[in-house]
Amino acid sequence: MTMAKAEADSKEKLKSKEYERELERLHIELVTLQEWVKHKGLKVCIVFEGRDGAGKGGTIKAITERVSPRVFRVIALPAPTEREKSQMYQLRSQITTSPAAGK
Repeated sequence: MTMAKAEADSKEKLKSKEYERELERLHIELVTLQEWVKHKGLKVCIVFEGRDGAGKGGTIKAITERVSPRVFRVIALPAPTEREKSQMYQLRSQITTSPAAGK
């Protein structure tokens, strides 16, 4: 297989059935993770940062559509100021919106 052929194969879109099957498998894994996090009393923070139109909203929706809204929370922070743009996310948000462990 040539390098060009390998690159073309890796960039091919999944067929709809394949995509749905893989998404269902990943949802099951995510719900399993959710239950494990609750059981252990842990916290998980996933940060999506990027420009408008980068696909963040669709990705977040795909991830959260099968999990409990009582456990998973989506929080949209306001646009950062010029100074905040150079800071790490944790510094910028001060993690004030983080839920308690296992809640």
